[in-house]
Amino acid sequence: MPLLRCLNVTKRFGGLVAVDDMTFDVHKGEMLAIVGPNGAGKTTMFNLINGVFPADEGPIWFDGVDVTRFPAFKRAHLGLGRTFQIPRPFASATVQENIAIGGMFGAAGKEISVDEAMEMADQYIQLIGLKDHRDKPAGGLTPIEKKLVEIARALAMKPKLLLMDEAMAGMNPKDIDEMVAFIKQIRETENIAIVAMVEHIMRAVAGLAERVIVMHQGALLVDEPTREALTDPRVIEVYLGRPTEEMNA
Repeated sequence: MPLLRCLNVTKRFGGLVAVDDMTFDVHKGEMLAIVGPNGAGKTTMFNLINGVFPADEGPIWFDGVDVTRFPAFKRAHLGLGRTFQIPRPFASATVQENIAIGGMFGAAGKEISVDEAMEMADQYIQLIGLKDHRDKPAGGLTPIEKKLVEIARALAMKPKLLLMDEAMAGMNPKDIDEMVAFIKQIRETENIAIVAMVEHIMRAVAGLAERVIVMHQGALLVDEPTREALTDPRVIEVYLGRPTEEMNA
């Protein structure tokens, strides 16, 4: 069975169908990107996977367990981690303390002490390259450093699947390339599956993902290997607003 399975998942907000009959799998160790224009339903899909909202229809299975009605913290204990587009660290806590919180409330949370969580945090501080900031308040970091702390906190949860919400938003091309390399590195070193939500940064999608899911108006438009997905005429039309025949006319 896949690590994550979503079967005909639907979410409505009043008369708005935000996610419409979505079916897809994520396999162990896979690197997947979910893309689509603004309002496509990507964030709602993420919220359904990690338990922020319950699905109105369709089961969600994670690591062989039906988690459809599980709250977010129970899914975290099973190994489902997430980062957010806008990092919100505990500003007055140190970088080490922020990352240790992930260890205390994630998949290993019931088994480790505070001291062990702090030791774990040091390992991830080394990984993200913020050793010199270990004892500094997280509120004083740069935006990119805060993103790295957010990723390290999620990794300290010991996830089997990490959902990354717009990890490269607002970055310049050089920073994007470095973040792509870093994400690929942690995928290998941590042996986890990563699902990255990317809005418009095709440079990141092409460098990062093995497979791409394209959402449009809440529904699944394309689920293909990266090269095929990014050259699919339906995807080009969704992003550019006109069929490829018109572009070549």
